[in-house]
Amino acid sequence: MENNYVVELKDVNKWYGEFHVLRNINLSVSKGEKIVICGPSGSGKSTMIRCINRLEEHQRGDILVKGLALTSDLKNIETVRREVGMVFQHFNLFPHLTVLENCCLAPIWVKQLPRREAEEIAMSFLERVQIPEQALKYPGQLSGGQQQRVAIARSLCMNPQVMLFDEPTSALDPEMVREVLDVMVELANEGMTMLCVTHEMGFAKQVADRVIFMDRGQIMEENEPGQFFDNPQSERTKLFLSQILHN
Repeated sequence: MENNYVVELKDVNKWYGEFHVLRNINLSVSKGEKIVICGPSGSGKSTMIRCINRLEEHQRGDILVKGLALTSDLKNIETVRREVGMVFQHFNLFPHLTVLENCCLAPIWVKQLPRREAEEIAMSFLERVQIPEQALKYPGQLSGGQQQRVAIARSLCMNPQVMLFDEPTSALDPEMVREVLDVMVELANEGMTMLCVTHEMGFAKQVADRVIFMDRGQIMEENEPGQFFDNPQSERTKLFLSQILHN
């Protein structure tokens, strides 16, 4: 029987040596669903989403993206990475390339698009994140918020089915956080499937269909935002929320 899940994690486990970083993770994500993942440092949040496009390798269990299993098969990994965009905490832009060149790189090399077509696509997404005028500048000439918006545009240029965000605002100055969150809210409103590791609880309340709380490599609690924030089920979740919401 066919399901509508874009991403599935089934009993996923991962170790770093003796350290059991992911413990029996089960998660199914439907098309268009927005999921926010929160939890203390070291709880496995970033590792979990990095496993979804094989930046990290899991040792046990199954991860499927649009029904395709993520294994060590390089062809599968390449196919999945075409479908899954990722935005990192520290932008990961190439400093020696202009903003436009950063955005064109993957469409030209991975999708084999002609440069002119790749540039047109890149400019359309730079307009979407409201920085087309920065196209010919280098990343070092931009603010942190602008660089992160470039990173989002770069991912969108590959027309991904799923976007992964790994603490996309945590390296930004407070006044730059809003401009990046605004872009993410717009993407969410347009129906993009998103998994976002973040401590921005206002964003979670605004856009999430589900909020997931992780601790010590496990999903401890998941619920829709109203229930999650107003009526957390576990003492560990209550403690985390009391700390993060009152900081």
